[in-house]
Amino acid sequence: MQRNRFLGDILSTLLDRSGVLRSTNDTRDIFALCHALLSAEGTVSGHTLAATVLDRYQSLTLDEKRAFFKFLNEELDINPTALMDLAQIYADTPTPEAFKSLSQAAEPRRQELLRRLNQPIGATAAIVAMRVDLLNIMKTAPELARTDYDFVHLLRSWFNRGFLVLKAIDWDTPARILDKIVAYEAVHQIDDWDDLRRRLYPQDRHCFAFFHPAMPDEPLIFVEVALTKTIPTKITDVLSEQRPPLAVEDAKVGVFYSISNCQKGLAGISFGNLLIKQVVAELSQMFPHLDEFVTLSPIPGLNRWLATQTDDPDHGHIATAILDQSAAPKDIRAMAARYLLTAKRDDGMPVDPVARFHLGNGAAVFDVHADADPSENGLKQSSGAMVNYHYDLSQTQRHHEDFALKSIVTAAKSAQSLSTAALSRKPKETSS
Repeated sequence: MQRNRFLGDILSTLLDRSGVLRSTNDTRDIFALCHALLSAEGTVSGHTLAATVLDRYQSLTLDEKRAFFKFLNEELDINPTALMDLAQIYADTPTPEAFKSLSQAAEPRRQELLRRLNQPIGATAAIVAMRVDLLNIMKTAPELARTDYDFVHLLRSWFNRGFLVLKAIDWDTPARILDKIVAYEAVHQIDDWDDLRRRLYPQDRHCFAFFHPAMPDEPLIFVEVALTKTIPTKITDVLSEQRPPLAVEDAKVGVFYSISNCQKGLAGISFGNLLIKQVVAELSQMFPHLDEFVTLSPIPGLNRWLATQTDDPDHGHIATAILDQSAAPKDIRAMAARYLLTAKRDDGMPVDPVARFHLGNGAAVFDVHADADPSENGLKQSSGAMVNYHYDLSQTQRHHEDFALKSIVTAAKSAQSLSTAALSRKPKETSS
């Protein structure tokens, strides 16, 4: 990672300037400015026009932003009639010139607008923030999904792996970034600076984040890691204030216990699989004596699924008991395993989003634990249950292919046994 860090620091130094988006006093409205940016005028004065458009956008009201996205969606869309004609010309005479014309017509003009907007310093972050507005407005204007497709298409290109920089986050990281780690933590809330210190300072605790050179102070995604002797079964053991730090040489397991996406404007653009793989490689190099890599993960969809199972003749009474918080631990573990291994969407993928993430990265369901997360959120989502996903580096590629191509949920024998374990019997109804 040293080479990546060195390159990242160079890029950050080059791009992390004090300059901001600088606009002019151009009195044209934002629509005329966008047309100008797409014209020959934009070729000559693109940087200034782009800064003016982005600055003007930031001052728009919600209704004006809705009108702006409608403008992108309708006025800067493809011309289907012209596209059909050009497609026929290319089908009849597949010359390079015909292909070029067809390709240009097939791309909505809003894609080129976004490219030209992404010129001034700070533009990339502004466009990411713009997409947050778009996603919110789409809740009542789903037709804008056409425009969102173009945002995603370009953002995936701009945020591809070649541009991402992996950085270790530690107690010496600048406070402006540590503040954001606290704010963006989405799995296990960081209560205060003492709590943050317990996660970053001890030698058996680590944190890694992806950054982009155009947004050097904004983590994209980060993972918190605990080094332990054994595979943990409770998050309270990992986060305990009284926990004595473990000597690094005694650690056998690397535990990913929290992964948080930071940028809402990059929703749908996955960095997690890249992050896990690179962090595993980094930890393996730093601590070659580590034997295993696992997670201690939430099961966010469990209780929602259980609520649909209360009428099931075989396990409805257990689903009800878990939701009532009166179930035995063995029944919680068994039902959680059933959910992870058998609850599927219409496309064959697991219902649980965290399961889809880790299984898609090549992990296997390893073990399930009751009473593992007593937090308010843990009880609400999964009645306190958590799961270990196991990353066997020699098998991750095969597991990934099985999952992606065949929707196979790979699980250890212990998890498989849990999913078919006998449940407590339904109490007999007393006669009146």
